Amino acid sequence: MNRKHSGFTLIELLVVLVILGLLAGLVLPRLVGRTEEAKHQTAEIQIRGLEDALRLYYTDNGYFPTTEQGMKALVETPSSEPIPKKWKGPYLEKGILPKDPWGNEYLYISPGNHTKDYDLLSYGKDGVQGGEGDFADIESWNIGRH
Repeated sequence: MNRKHSGFTLIELLVVLVILGLLAGLVLPRLVGRTEEAKHQTAEIQIRGLEDALRLYYTDNGYFPTTEQGMKALVETPSSEPIPKKWKGPYLEKGILPKDPWGNEYLYISPGNHTKDYDLLSYGKDGVQGGEGDFADIESWNIGRH
């Protein structure tokens, strides 16, 4: 009586586990370092999108929202002066004001300290002004100059 057994031997399973362990050891370190880089790039893309919305607001109203009105003026008509007479918002898709990739609000200052119209920035991973590397601020006036 010849019985055929299907399945894996213990040796075959161990070989597969060793191969998977080697692959994980090679791939995971490369992916782990990319998480913060991806968040930084996402913040830059979101800032560019917010700048586009601010330009549309300016085109409709002839001025940018004030610091007090903030970027909330992109999703609902401001109730503080100057109240725009030609507001055609929301200026952001789905009327949602995004947070940065670390869950913080973007900072908006108008008129800006670095540009005459406005400054738009995220304090990055640590949520504190300043920093380098993974902790660097993402600033509208410095995007593309790294």
